[in-house]
Amino acid sequence: MSTDETESPTKTICPYCGVGCGIQVKQGEEPDDVRFMPWGDAPVNEGRICIKGGAATEVIAHEDRLTEPLIKEDGEFREATWEECYEYIVSELERIRSEYEPDAMGFFGSSKTMNEENYLLQKLARRYGTNNVDNCTRMCHASTVWALRTSLGAGAMTNSMRDLRDETDVFWIQGANPGEQHPIANSQYFRQAMLDGATVIQVDPHANKTTQSFQIDETERHMHLQLNPGTDIPLLNIVIKTALENDWIDEEFIAERTEGFDDLKATLEDFDKEAAAEECGVPLEDIELAAKKYATADNAAIFTGMGMSQHRCGVDNVQNEINLALITGNLGRPGTGVNPLRGQNNVQGTCDVGAMPNVLPGYQLVDDDEARKSVEDVWGFEVPPEPGLTNVEISHEFGDSIKGVYVMGENPVMSEPDANRVAERIQELEFMVVQDIFMTETAEYADVILPATSWAERGGTVTNTDRRVQRMRGIEKVHENTRHDLDILSEVGVRLFGADGFDFDDPEVVFEELRQVCPSYHGMTYDLLGEEGLHWPCYELGDEGDPFLYEEEFDTESGLGHIEGVSHTPPAETPDDEYPLILTTARLEEHYNTGTMSRRSPTLNRQTPENFVDIHPNDAERYGIETGEEVTLRSRRGEITVEAQVTEDIKEGVVWTTPHFAAASANKLTNDVLDERAKIPEYKAAATDIEVTLEKDSPETPADD
Repeated sequence: MSTDETESPTKTICPYCGVGCGIQVKQGEEPDDVRFMPWGDAPVNEGRICIKGGAATEVIAHEDRLTEPLIKEDGEFREATWEECYEYIVSELERIRSEYEPDAMGFFGSSKTMNEENYLLQKLARRYGTNNVDNCTRMCHASTVWALRTSLGAGAMTNSMRDLRDETDVFWIQGANPGEQHPIANSQYFRQAMLDGATVIQVDPHANKTTQSFQIDETERHMHLQLNPGTDIPLLNIVIKTALENDWIDEEFIAERTEGFDDLKATLEDFDKEAAAEECGVPLEDIELAAKKYATADNAAIFTGMGMSQHRCGVDNVQNEINLALITGNLGRPGTGVNPLRGQNNVQGTCDVGAMPNVLPGYQLVDDDEARKSVEDVWGFEVPPEPGLTNVEISHEFGDSIKGVYVMGENPVMSEPDANRVAERIQELEFMVVQDIFMTETAEYADVILPATSWAERGGTVTNTDRRVQRMRGIEKVHENTRHDLDILSEVGVRLFGADGFDFDDPEVVFEELRQVCPSYHGMTYDLLGEEGLHWPCYELGDEGDPFLYEEEFDTESGLGHIEGVSHTPPAETPDDEYPLILTTARLEEHYNTGTMSRRSPTLNRQTPENFVDIHPNDAERYGIETGEEVTLRSRRGEITVEAQVTEDIKEGVVWTTPHFAAASANKLTNDVLDERAKIPEYKAAATDIEVTLEKDSPETPADD
């Protein structure tokens, strides 16, 4: 790379949340001199950036980076050559397939990597002979994807951030905390819309930075319905029944563009609003007022998050949001819709390209003969016709039906629920390869570790929360012996199956194949993406992309939006004498998922270096807990030690903590019970108890071993 090229900043996309903010990375004379620069006219964020984006470059040249391939021998890692690693990986993959069957392997994609890399990983898995490929969407939005795809046609935001900011009168934000998890979307789009006159209705068990950001005047344009965890369905049923009772519905839209309305009415015929409000822990008159604001608005938009999806009834939760939007006619035009806020920079794209066990690129079902044939014609091999296992199901089978796993950029030992049990089961595997940039908690158990390049050192595309496909561009590699994820997967594929189908020179060549098999990407090329990107679907070259979906019809078999009445399903665990509190979890603004990157950032870690738990003053008094005291939080699956924070931000009877910190992760406590359809775990509700830790300097608890 020439000096001139080195001095020029590189335009790319922030590696953290799904908003898709543009940033610039500048590399100095030495490769490890990497700095952040704002991108003033970036299409999504227009130069604004949150604390994570501004600190994103701090981990690129971090001293903990994996810089050499590693092989484990006699329980210890030693440096190895790439050739040794490739030979070992190919040998083990061939052995497992020969001794067992292709379904004895599992493949973990990553929403922190790019479309091209996830596309190639899922193609590799299917060429190997299995649909056991999944990604972290299973942990955050699988139920949202299921409900939206089934009832409307596409598992994605129906609208774009820009049209929502400019056209929405009422924002219904349920189970999402954009003030903390999507700060630029919150400040630049939601808060700005409120300053311009919009109303915000927030539904969440926890008062948070979103709550604070909308408390900007004395009007009633912000409501916070602070419900009990796991009671989203009865609250929405109150809203829907109130709309029905007052005729705040769009009868013409219902008649012409929906199906299933009679089922919804029948479900709610004997529904008791008063009893449901008591169960929710929210005054009935507040819910009814919120219903009126949403249902009578000219344009109302729903935003949904993991507080809705991470339940054993996650699909039903999101379906009820869809029901509300459909009966009020709030779909198919600007300023409306049902809009999931994606938590990682490429959650949307990783699903788009087929890194899921039941769908091929473009959400084509693997058990649909016609869809499968269209992909096979391009790939040149047969795809297994039966859906595979999800990542949680794969983890449940470690050492039993699953003998080996290939993990790219994921950390299931921390990210999956009942994490202590995951760590136990993973040791039963016969073989595991981990491809990552740091020694994660999962990598510690690997047989082979492949040092990948970071987000800033390679190119490709990512798809943000509102379906905008954008290009990332890379700087010079910081460490010479690291390799790009795409090059690693290509090499493994060529060695296993030959050059045909896996010998790719660069991401653009992979993208060209991807768009052949992914209908919503057909009309995209790298040149057409440019710096602005394009919202899918783009079915033909020249399409400019759709900022909102379903203007004329829904993308379902009938062309109609599906309404379906749903009834309350309580959490799998509710408080009892042994565990009298209910635990719920969420992310922090300054941290990210399992903390692999954010805990290594001096700027971010300085903000919140250790985990903590929020507890209501009445509960704190009952337990004899004061702010700043060290407490032990326990569930039926484990325990963690954290600092108590006594606050009215959380409801009485509820405690709240985070998953970001290895020694004290909430996921050592969370329940791995799954939604029957989407197979997403119930992170948001677990029976818990708490007590003051007697000895601050005592050894770590068994849960931390």
